[in-house]
Amino acid sequence: MRAAQLSLSEVTKRYDERVVLDRVTFAVKPGERVGVIGDNGSGKSTLLRLMAGVERPDNGELVVQVPGGVGHLPQTLGLPPEASVADAIDRALADVRALEARIRDAERTLTDATMDAYAALVAEYEARGGYTADARVDVALHGLGLPGLDRGRRLGTLSGGERSRLALAAALAAAPELLLLDEPTNDLDDEAVAWLERHLREHRGTVVAITHDRVFLDRVTSTILEVSGGRVSRYGNGYSGYLTAKAAERQRRLQAYEDWKAEVARQSSVAESNIARMHAIPRKVPLAVNGSGAFRARSRAHGAMGRIRQARQRAQWLRENPVPPPPRPLRFTAEPLTAHRAEPGLGTEPQGVVELRDVVVGGRLKLGELTIPPGGRLLVTGPNGAGKTTLMRVLAGELEPDEGSVRRPARVGLLRQEEATGPLNRTVLRAYAAGRPGDLDEHADTLLGLGLFRPADLRLRVGELSYGQRRRIELARLVSAPVDLLLLDEPTNHLSPMLVEQMEEALEAYQGMLVVVTHDRRLRDRFTGSRLELPGHGST
Repeated sequence: MRAAQLSLSEVTKRYDERVVLDRVTFAVKPGERVGVIGDNGSGKSTLLRLMAGVERPDNGELVVQVPGGVGHLPQTLGLPPEASVADAIDRALADVRALEARIRDAERTLTDATMDAYAALVAEYEARGGYTADARVDVALHGLGLPGLDRGRRLGTLSGGERSRLALAAALAAAPELLLLDEPTNDLDDEAVAWLERHLREHRGTVVAITHDRVFLDRVTSTILEVSGGRVSRYGNGYSGYLTAKAAERQRRLQAYEDWKAEVARQSSVAESNIARMHAIPRKVPLAVNGSGAFRARSRAHGAMGRIRQARQRAQWLRENPVPPPPRPLRFTAEPLTAHRAEPGLGTEPQGVVELRDVVVGGRLKLGELTIPPGGRLLVTGPNGAGKTTLMRVLAGELEPDEGSVRRPARVGLLRQEEATGPLNRTVLRAYAAGRPGDLDEHADTLLGLGLFRPADLRLRVGELSYGQRRRIELARLVSAPVDLLLLDEPTNHLSPMLVEQMEEALEAYQGMLVVVTHDRRLRDRFTGSRLELPGHGST
């Protein structure tokens, strides 16, 4: 049997004029558990489709040699609503079902001459776990929260989350040597995710999984592939090793920047000191007996001028080829003075608190009392439809309650779960600067300093961006203007794990009032502050 192999060499993939993956090179060893991370739209799913053979690279060499089969879980099931649960299972078990058909065909024409070929088919079927495949489907469905799912049920009658779990269960039950999973933890509760993590840790083959779930990365993966700017970088020692390596990268960038600044200053100092020395040399000196005195003065002046010229040239070259500083750490800011200002129209009492009394919004939200003190932190939890997003909109002043009263500070910042970047024909820079004083050059400097966008990105239209990139605009607006009440509705959605880590660090230092709605397990586990659980009763 051939050894398993998965490698890419100088692979490029483009769609029209947009280069998604640019000369990507890496290899995955048999048995590795790989986490693929990056912003939405960075090319992660494209990379997985290339490995699965769904798409082909435009350039370069891709080798996928896996005797034990490949299982691919895309983000969407790709079957019509009238298809059945059994159809979805059969599709995932296509290799096993094909072997079953070949065995049946061989049995119908079995002779002494074909016995060896038949035995080889049966052996391959056994090696692929064909006899227990349907039982594995039942086990996976149970572990993922769909026990006893009727095989004849139409897919159109399942919710989106149920369809995702069905596809995942079938892909796992196929037990391929190479598992390619695109966001496998989506639509899973904590219990189902824990079952999935155990299953993947016990998987005997290779796993490549795209995910934003940092707990999953920490518990399952041994290698991280980061997709950014069309390139793929490989990091060992799991997610913790990735974080360590990224911190070291930032420190190296900071040191290189400091070294550059020091060298510019040193060359400028060399030029200035030699200018001072040259001015100190007398223009004329008494001629010595042999004429050497005047010669020494001229030679000293000539040497100083040479050093001045070299230092100036070196300093000019350094300024023309600067080492960019690392991005500034994200920082949410609040001005303490606003904690004691009264908001026009809301009375003259201190506005450093949030107070909700007997708030009702249609059938979406009913809340008797909520108070957030100055500097208070609140994590809002509850099932889908409990009214979490509705509460955030009420707190932001975007939605007036049908009943009850709301008090809030004058300056509120909301990171919405849905997009809110304005007209799609705006450039990134203009979307960021919208409604803010100052010229575009100033806004460009501020935005680039955050490290959320590259210079070339500022000219892109919002309509050309991925969801993750659009969310970065909203995040940039939040961190660049002080607010006294910060509202984050699913802040980790569509963002890379590294950016989420930076956001968490910024939240730790934030001194204003904070309200967070999140499904992110790591953010929930680390949250320090009060918690409010909303009961489920309808749609948000």
